[in-house]
Amino acid sequence: MSLLRERDKADSGRVAMVELFFDLVFVFAVTQLSHSLLGDLTAQGLAKVGLLLLAVWWVWIYTSWVTNFLDPERLPVRICLFALMFVGLLLSVSIPHAFDKHGLVFAASYAFMQVARTGFFLWAARGAPERMRRNFQRILAWLSVSAVCWLIGGFAAGETRWLWWALALLIEFAGPWAYFYVPGLGASTTADWSVDGGHLAERCALFVIIALGESLLVTGATFGDQAWNTQNIVALVSAVFGSVLMWWIYFDTGQQRAHHRIAHSKDPGRQGRSAYTYAHTLIVAGIIVCAVADELVIVHPQHGENPALMAILGGPFCYLLGVAWFKWLTNDRRTPPLSHMVGIGLLALLAVPTFLHWLSPLALGLSTTAVMLIVAVWESLAIRRA
Repeated sequence: MSLLRERDKADSGRVAMVELFFDLVFVFAVTQLSHSLLGDLTAQGLAKVGLLLLAVWWVWIYTSWVTNFLDPERLPVRICLFALMFVGLLLSVSIPHAFDKHGLVFAASYAFMQVARTGFFLWAARGAPERMRRNFQRILAWLSVSAVCWLIGGFAAGETRWLWWALALLIEFAGPWAYFYVPGLGASTTADWSVDGGHLAERCALFVIIALGESLLVTGATFGDQAWNTQNIVALVSAVFGSVLMWWIYFDTGQQRAHHRIAHSKDPGRQGRSAYTYAHTLIVAGIIVCAVADELVIVHPQHGENPALMAILGGPFCYLLGVAWFKWLTNDRRTPPLSHMVGIGLLALLAVPTFLHWLSPLALGLSTTAVMLIVAVWESLAIRRA
Protein backbone atom coordinates (compact mmCIF):
# COMPACT_ATOMS: atom_id res chain seq x y z
CA MET A 1 0.00 0.00 0.00
CA SER A 2 1.34 3.43 -0.95
CA LEU A 3 2.37 5.80 1.84
CA LEU A 4 1.93 8.86 -0.37
CA ARG A 5 -1.06 11.20 -0.16
CA GLU A 6 -3.75 10.56 -2.74
CA ARG A 7 -3.92 13.99 -4.32
CA ASP A 8 -7.15 13.21 -6.17
CA LYS A 9 -9.10 13.04 -2.90
CA ALA A 10 -11.02 16.13 -1.83
CA ASP A 11 -9.43 16.23 1.62
CA SER A 12 -5.95 15.06 0.65
CA GLY A 13 -4.36 18.37 1.60
CA ARG A 14 -5.84 18.71 5.06
CA VAL A 15 -3.49 18.98 8.02
CA ALA A 16 -3.69 15.77 10.07
CA MET A 17 -3.98 15.69 13.85
CA VAL A 18 -0.66 13.87 14.12
CA GLU A 19 1.02 16.81 12.36
CA LEU A 20 -0.41 19.18 14.96
CA PHE A 21 0.74 16.81 17.69
CA PHE A 22 4.22 16.87 16.16
CA ASP A 23 4.17 20.67 16.29
CA LEU A 24 3.82 20.65 20.08
CA VAL A 25 7.54 19.89 20.36
CA PHE A 26 8.23 23.12 18.53
CA VAL A 27 6.09 25.11 20.97
CA PHE A 28 8.71 24.08 23.51
CA ALA A 29 11.54 24.89 21.09
CA VAL A 30 10.21 28.41 20.52
CA THR A 31 9.90 28.90 24.29
CA GLN A 32 13.47 27.74 24.76
CA LEU A 33 14.68 30.19 22.12
CA SER A 34 12.91 33.19 23.67
CA HIS A 35 14.17 32.31 27.17
CA SER A 36 17.70 31.86 25.84
CA LEU A 37 17.62 35.29 24.22
CA LEU A 38 16.22 36.88 27.35
CA GLY A 39 18.98 35.30 29.42
CA ASP A 40 21.75 36.61 27.16
CA LEU A 41 20.52 39.85 25.62
CA THR A 42 23.80 40.75 23.93
CA ALA A 43 24.99 40.83 20.33
CA GLN A 44 26.58 37.43 20.84
CA GLY A 45 23.44 36.06 22.49
CA LEU A 46 21.33 37.34 19.59
CA ALA A 47 23.69 35.68 17.10
CA LYS A 48 23.48 32.36 18.98
CA VAL A 49 19.69 32.39 19.19
CA GLY A 50 19.48 33.49 15.56
CA LEU A 51 21.53 30.50 14.43
CA LEU A 52 19.52 28.10 16.58
CA LEU A 53 16.25 29.61 15.34
CA LEU A 54 17.29 29.01 11.74
CA ALA A 55 18.06 25.40 12.60
CA VAL A 56 14.71 24.88 14.39
CA TRP A 57 12.78 26.46 11.54
CA TRP A 58 14.71 24.53 8.91
CA VAL A 59 14.09 21.11 10.47
CA TRP A 60 10.40 21.96 10.92
CA ILE A 61 9.83 23.28 7.40
CA TYR A 62 11.62 20.32 5.82
CA THR A 63 9.39 17.97 7.82
CA SER A 64 6.35 19.91 6.60
CA TRP A 65 7.49 19.48 3.01
CA VAL A 66 7.88 15.73 3.54
CA THR A 67 4.45 15.31 5.16
CA ASN A 68 3.06 17.28 2.24
CA PHE A 69 3.85 14.21 0.12
CA LEU A 70 3.37 11.44 2.71
CA ASP A 71 0.02 10.44 4.17
CA PRO A 72 0.14 10.96 7.97
CA GLU A 73 -2.80 8.60 8.39
CA ARG A 74 -0.60 5.63 7.42
CA LEU A 75 0.94 3.82 10.39
CA PRO A 76 4.60 3.89 9.21
CA VAL A 77 4.37 7.64 8.62
CA ARG A 78 2.90 8.19 12.07
CA ILE A 79 5.65 6.11 13.67
CA CYS A 80 8.22 8.20 11.80
CA LEU A 81 6.66 11.42 13.12
CA PHE A 82 6.57 10.07 16.68
CA ALA A 83 10.27 9.18 16.43
CA LEU A 84 11.03 12.66 15.11
CA MET A 85 9.03 14.13 18.00
CA PHE A 86 11.21 12.33 20.53
CA VAL A 87 14.44 13.45 18.89
CA GLY A 88 12.97 16.95 18.47
CA LEU A 89 12.36 17.04 22.20
CA LEU A 90 16.04 16.27 22.80
CA LEU A 91 16.94 19.05 20.36
CA SER A 92 14.66 21.50 22.20
CA VAL A 93 15.97 20.56 25.63
CA SER A 94 19.55 21.15 24.49
CA ILE A 95 18.92 24.66 23.11
CA PRO A 96 19.93 26.68 26.23
CA HIS A 97 23.35 24.99 26.34
CA ALA A 98 23.81 24.23 22.64
CA PHE A 99 26.97 26.33 22.55
CA ASP A 100 28.57 24.68 25.56
CA LYS A 101 27.88 21.34 27.28
CA HIS A 102 24.97 20.14 25.12
CA GLY A 103 26.38 21.01 21.72
CA LEU A 104 26.76 17.42 20.57
CA VAL A 105 23.20 16.56 21.67
CA PHE A 106 21.82 19.44 19.63
CA ALA A 107 23.96 18.65 16.58
CA ALA A 108 23.27 14.89 16.65
CA SER A 109 19.53 15.43 17.13
CA TYR A 110 19.37 17.92 14.31
CA ALA A 111 21.45 15.82 11.91
CA PHE A 112 19.41 12.69 12.70
CA MET A 113 16.10 14.44 12.06
CA GLN A 114 17.20 15.84 8.72
CA VAL A 115 18.91 12.74 7.35
CA ALA A 116 16.69 9.99 8.81
CA ARG A 117 13.48 11.73 7.78
CA THR A 118 14.68 12.10 4.19
CA GLY A 119 15.90 8.51 4.15
CA PHE A 120 12.51 7.37 5.41
CA PHE A 121 10.83 9.27 2.60
CA LEU A 122 12.96 7.52 -0.01
CA TRP A 123 11.92 4.18 1.47
CA ALA A 124 8.26 5.21 1.69
CA ALA A 125 8.27 6.54 -1.87
CA ARG A 126 10.16 3.62 -3.41
CA GLY A 127 7.27 3.01 -5.80
CA ALA A 128 6.85 6.69 -6.70
CA PRO A 129 7.86 8.19 -10.06
CA GLU A 130 11.61 8.36 -10.60
CA ARG A 131 11.47 12.14 -10.84
CA MET A 132 10.26 12.41 -7.24
CA ARG A 133 12.75 9.86 -5.92
CA ARG A 134 15.65 11.50 -7.73
CA ASN A 135 14.72 14.87 -6.22
CA PHE A 136 14.87 13.49 -2.68
CA GLN A 137 18.10 11.64 -3.43
CA ARG A 138 19.64 15.03 -4.20
CA ILE A 139 18.16 16.51 -1.02
CA LEU A 140 19.59 13.61 1.01
CA ALA A 141 23.02 14.24 -0.48
CA TRP A 142 22.95 17.92 0.56
CA LEU A 143 21.64 17.15 4.04
CA SER A 144 24.25 14.45 4.55
CA VAL A 145 27.04 16.92 3.83
CA SER A 146 25.56 19.49 6.21
CA ALA A 147 25.04 16.76 8.85
CA VAL A 148 28.78 16.10 8.87
CA CYS A 149 29.38 19.81 9.53
CA TRP A 150 26.82 19.78 12.37
CA LEU A 151 28.48 16.80 14.01
CA ILE A 152 32.00 18.19 13.67
CA GLY A 153 30.74 21.41 15.24
CA GLY A 154 29.13 19.41 18.03
CA PHE A 155 32.50 17.93 18.95
CA ALA A 156 34.26 21.29 18.59
CA ALA A 157 34.13 24.23 21.00
CA GLY A 158 34.12 28.02 21.00
CA GLU A 159 34.54 29.81 17.68
CA THR A 160 35.19 26.55 15.84
CA ARG A 161 31.69 25.33 16.67
CA TRP A 162 30.26 28.60 15.37
CA LEU A 163 32.10 28.21 12.06
CA TRP A 164 31.06 24.60 11.47
CA TRP A 165 27.42 25.21 12.34
CA ALA A 166 27.28 28.38 10.26
CA LEU A 167 28.73 26.41 7.34
CA ALA A 168 26.13 23.66 7.86
CA LEU A 169 23.27 26.17 7.74
CA LEU A 170 24.77 27.90 4.72
CA ILE A 171 24.82 24.58 2.88
CA GLU A 172 21.20 23.85 3.77
CA PHE A 173 19.95 27.33 2.92
CA ALA A 174 21.80 27.29 -0.40
CA GLY A 175 20.36 23.90 -1.38
CA PRO A 176 16.92 25.02 -2.66
CA TRP A 177 18.42 27.97 -4.53
CA ALA A 178 20.94 25.64 -6.20
CA TYR A 179 18.06 23.24 -6.99
CA PHE A 180 19.99 20.63 -4.96
CA TYR A 181 22.45 20.09 -7.80
CA VAL A 182 24.54 16.93 -7.29
CA PRO A 183 27.20 15.75 -9.75
CA GLY A 184 25.89 12.66 -11.50
CA LEU A 185 22.31 13.30 -10.37
CA GLY A 186 21.87 16.73 -11.93
CA ALA A 187 19.59 19.41 -10.52
CA SER A 188 15.94 19.47 -9.54
CA THR A 189 13.38 21.87 -10.94
CA THR A 190 10.57 23.63 -9.12
CA ALA A 191 8.20 21.31 -11.00
CA ASP A 192 9.76 18.44 -9.01
CA TRP A 193 8.54 20.15 -5.83
CA SER A 194 4.90 19.55 -6.71
CA VAL A 195 3.58 20.33 -3.25
CA ASP A 196 -0.03 20.68 -2.25
CA GLY A 197 0.02 24.45 -1.87
CA GLY A 198 -2.95 24.62 0.46
CA HIS A 199 -1.39 22.14 2.88
CA LEU A 200 1.97 23.97 2.99
CA ALA A 201 0.27 27.36 3.47
CA GLU A 202 -1.81 26.01 6.34
CA ARG A 203 1.21 24.37 8.00
CA CYS A 204 3.17 27.64 7.99
CA ALA A 205 0.16 29.59 9.24
CA LEU A 206 -0.12 27.13 12.13
CA PHE A 207 3.53 27.67 13.02
CA VAL A 208 2.88 31.42 13.13
CA ILE A 209 0.02 30.67 15.54
CA ILE A 210 2.43 28.59 17.65
CA ALA A 211 4.87 31.48 17.88
CA LEU A 212 2.13 34.02 18.67
CA GLY A 213 0.68 31.72 21.31
CA GLU A 214 4.10 31.33 22.90
CA SER A 215 4.47 35.11 23.08
CA LEU A 216 1.14 35.38 24.92
CA LEU A 217 2.19 32.64 27.35
CA VAL A 218 5.42 34.47 28.13
CA THR A 219 3.55 37.76 28.57
CA GLY A 220 0.93 36.30 30.87
CA ALA A 221 3.43 34.38 33.00
CA THR A 222 5.68 37.42 33.35
CA PHE A 223 2.85 39.73 34.36
CA GLY A 224 1.57 37.22 36.89
CA ASP A 225 4.93 37.26 38.68
CA GLN A 226 4.96 41.05 39.08
CA ALA A 227 3.46 43.35 41.69
CA TRP A 228 0.63 44.94 39.71
CA ASN A 229 0.81 48.66 39.10
CA THR A 230 -0.36 51.13 36.47
CA GLN A 231 2.80 50.86 34.37
CA ASN A 232 2.95 47.11 34.00
CA ILE A 233 -0.82 46.92 33.44
CA VAL A 234 -0.39 49.37 30.55
CA ALA A 235 2.56 47.28 29.34
CA LEU A 236 0.41 44.13 29.47
CA VAL A 237 -2.41 45.75 27.49
CA SER A 238 0.09 47.02 24.91
CA ALA A 239 1.73 43.59 24.60
CA VAL A 240 -1.56 41.72 24.14
CA PHE A 241 -2.86 44.33 21.70
CA GLY A 242 0.44 44.11 19.82
CA SER A 243 0.04 40.33 19.50
CA VAL A 244 -3.51 40.82 18.20
CA LEU A 245 -2.22 43.29 15.62
CA MET A 246 0.50 40.87 14.51
CA TRP A 247 -2.20 38.23 14.04
CA TRP A 248 -4.33 40.73 12.12
CA ILE A 249 -1.52 41.85 9.81
CA TYR A 250 -0.73 38.26 8.83
CA PHE A 251 -4.13 36.55 8.92
CA ASP A 252 -6.79 39.17 8.10
CA THR A 253 -6.27 39.08 4.34
CA GLY A 254 -2.64 38.28 3.56
CA GLN A 255 -2.63 34.63 4.59
CA GLN A 256 -5.94 33.91 2.86
CA ARG A 257 -4.86 35.48 -0.41
CA ALA A 258 -1.49 33.75 -0.29
CA HIS A 259 -3.21 30.42 0.46
CA HIS A 260 -5.44 30.86 -2.59
CA ARG A 261 -2.50 31.90 -4.75
CA ILE A 262 -0.28 28.89 -4.00
CA ALA A 263 -3.20 26.43 -3.97
CA HIS A 264 -4.06 27.44 -7.56
CA SER A 265 -0.51 28.04 -8.79
CA LYS A 266 0.88 26.14 -11.76
CA ASP A 267 4.29 26.17 -10.01
CA PRO A 268 3.57 25.85 -6.27
CA GLY A 269 7.09 24.62 -5.57
CA ARG A 270 8.59 27.97 -6.50
CA GLN A 271 6.22 29.88 -4.21
CA GLY A 272 6.68 27.31 -1.48
CA ARG A 273 10.44 27.82 -1.59
CA SER A 274 10.46 31.62 -1.54
CA ALA A 275 7.33 32.71 0.32
CA TYR A 276 7.03 29.93 2.87
CA THR A 277 10.44 28.32 3.32
CA TYR A 278 12.47 31.55 3.40
CA ALA A 279 10.23 34.55 4.09
CA HIS A 280 8.58 32.96 7.12
CA THR A 281 11.93 32.76 8.87
CA LEU A 282 11.83 36.53 9.41
CA ILE A 283 8.19 36.41 10.51
CA VAL A 284 8.82 33.80 13.20
CA ALA A 285 12.02 35.55 14.31
CA GLY A 286 10.10 38.81 14.71
CA ILE A 287 7.46 37.16 16.88
CA ILE A 288 10.07 35.58 19.16
CA VAL A 289 11.91 38.88 19.62
CA CYS A 290 8.60 40.65 20.30
CA ALA A 291 7.86 38.10 23.04
CA VAL A 292 11.19 38.90 24.67
CA ALA A 293 10.52 42.63 24.30
CA ASP A 294 7.08 42.37 25.91
CA GLU A 295 8.60 40.63 28.93
CA LEU A 296 11.28 43.31 29.24
CA VAL A 297 8.72 46.13 29.10
CA ILE A 298 6.51 44.51 31.75
CA VAL A 299 9.41 43.91 34.15
CA HIS A 300 11.33 47.14 33.47
CA PRO A 301 8.89 49.73 32.08
CA GLN A 302 11.02 52.78 32.92
CA HIS A 303 14.65 51.75 32.52
CA GLY A 304 16.29 49.75 29.74
CA GLU A 305 19.77 49.30 28.33
CA ASN A 306 20.48 49.49 24.62
CA PRO A 307 20.10 45.71 23.99
CA ALA A 308 16.63 45.74 25.57
CA LEU A 309 15.59 48.81 23.58
CA MET A 310 16.95 47.18 20.43
CA ALA A 311 14.74 44.13 21.07
CA ILE A 312 11.64 46.29 21.64
CA LEU A 313 12.23 48.07 18.34
CA GLY A 314 13.75 45.18 16.40
CA GLY A 315 10.97 42.64 16.95
CA PRO A 316 8.23 44.60 15.14
CA PHE A 317 10.74 45.73 12.49
CA CYS A 318 11.73 42.14 11.70
CA TYR A 319 8.11 40.99 11.70
CA LEU A 320 6.88 43.71 9.33
CA LEU A 321 9.84 43.12 7.03
CA GLY A 322 9.05 39.41 6.85
CA VAL A 323 5.32 39.88 6.29
CA ALA A 324 5.96 42.54 3.62
CA TRP A 325 8.31 40.16 1.82
CA PHE A 326 5.79 37.32 2.12
CA LYS A 327 2.91 39.40 0.75
CA TRP A 328 5.06 40.77 -2.06
CA LEU A 329 5.88 37.22 -3.17
CA THR A 330 2.32 35.96 -2.97
CA ASN A 331 0.41 38.82 -4.59
CA ASP A 332 0.45 40.52 -7.95
CA ARG A 333 2.44 43.50 -6.75
CA ARG A 334 5.50 45.13 -8.26
CA THR A 335 6.45 46.46 -4.86
CA PRO A 336 5.85 45.36 -1.26
CA PRO A 337 2.62 46.69 0.34
CA LEU A 338 2.92 50.43 0.97
CA SER A 339 1.37 50.23 4.44
CA HIS A 340 4.08 47.82 5.57
CA MET A 341 6.87 49.89 4.07
CA VAL A 342 5.57 53.00 5.83
CA GLY A 343 5.45 51.02 9.08
CA ILE A 344 9.04 49.89 8.59
CA GLY A 345 10.02 53.50 7.91
CA LEU A 346 8.28 54.73 11.07
CA LEU A 347 10.09 52.08 13.13
CA ALA A 348 13.37 53.17 11.58
CA LEU A 349 12.62 56.78 12.60
CA LEU A 350 12.06 55.61 16.17
CA ALA A 351 15.65 54.40 16.26
CA VAL A 352 16.94 57.96 16.84
CA PRO A 353 15.01 58.78 20.06
CA THR A 354 15.49 55.17 21.16
CA PHE A 355 19.28 55.21 21.16
CA LEU A 356 19.34 58.73 22.58
CA HIS A 357 17.29 57.29 25.47
CA TRP A 358 14.52 59.83 24.99
CA LEU A 359 11.96 57.03 25.28
CA SER A 360 11.48 54.65 28.18
CA PRO A 361 10.88 50.96 27.38
CA LEU A 362 7.17 51.46 28.05
CA ALA A 363 6.95 54.52 25.81
CA LEU A 364 8.85 52.71 23.07
CA GLY A 365 6.61 49.65 23.40
CA LEU A 366 3.51 51.82 23.09
CA SER A 367 5.04 53.55 20.07
CA THR A 368 5.77 50.29 18.24
CA THR A 369 2.24 49.06 18.99
CA ALA A 370 0.89 52.31 17.52
CA VAL A 371 2.93 51.71 14.36
CA MET A 372 1.52 48.18 14.05
CA LEU A 373 -1.98 49.63 14.47
CA ILE A 374 -1.37 52.10 11.65
CA VAL A 375 -0.21 49.29 9.36
CA ALA A 376 -3.14 47.01 10.23
CA VAL A 377 -5.82 49.69 9.77
CA TRP A 378 -4.22 51.10 6.62
CA GLU A 379 -4.02 47.75 4.86
CA SER A 380 -7.50 46.63 5.95
CA LEU A 381 -9.11 49.84 4.70
CA ALA A 382 -7.13 49.81 1.46
CA ILE A 383 -8.04 46.20 0.61
CA ARG A 384 -11.70 46.60 1.49
CA ARG A 385 -11.89 49.81 -0.56
CA ALA A 386 -10.32 47.99 -3.52
